Amino acid sequence: MSTMTASRVQGGIFTLMVVRIGDVHDPAFGRDLEEQVARSPGFFAGAPVVIDLRDCVDCTSVADFTALKQVLRRHGMVLVGVQNANPVQLRAASAVDLAAFNGGQANGNRRAAPERPVSDSAASAASASRTRLISQPVRSGTQIYARGGDLVVTASVSAGAEIIADGYIHVYGALRGRAIAGAAGDMSARIFAQRFEAELVSIAGRYLVNDAIAPEHLNQAAQVALIDDRLVILPGWGRG
Repeated sequence: MSTMTASRVQGGIFTLMVVRIGDVHDPAFGRDLEEQVARSPGFFAGAPVVIDLRDCVDCTSVADFTALKQVLRRHGMVLVGVQNANPVQLRAASAVDLAAFNGGQANGNRRAAPERPVSDSAASAASASRTRLISQPVRSGTQIYARGGDLVVTASVSAGAEIIADGYIHVYGALRGRAIAGAAGDMSARIFAQRFEAELVSIAGRYLVNDAIAPEHLNQAAQVALIDDRLVILPGWGRG
């Protein structure tokens, strides 16, 4: 009988798409998915999805989750888990082999945290103990995570790279890859880039892909903020 060595099981950080569910039987749900996928089909192809059940009163049976799996699969996505589920929903989800994830905020409060001051200097945005500094270019295929604080990159981020922070992200160069701020649910987090060309930006689970970004925001300094539950791109580095 073989034993599993420590090298077989390792920790990892992965980007999961979150889809919020209201009424699982609402035909508009499928139409909304179809419209979003049509804008960026390559981004959604084979994407793992977690469904957020905070505002859902259904999804209490195996049949509900089976139907959800089928709807998402028709649009190229793979349902892997649920978050913000009540005990009845969790039992039904477990019966169809879905994982349970914690929501972005442990207390379930959707209000934004108090806004932190934003300055022109990344060094003053957070204390050194809470800021991870990367001074080399972030190459394609690389993933960097600043757990519990901000991330400052003083070089460029290549297409195919992914940078993640629980707080703010500052890129003093071209941002061509993916940038995920507020990864632990901080809705006040922001993303700053000296040259904005991102493949994807996300704050507290809300995201924008490159195809959905207006051309006037590209190839110049920009910041991304979550305002009224929607990602907004603002010009320059100043406070929005």
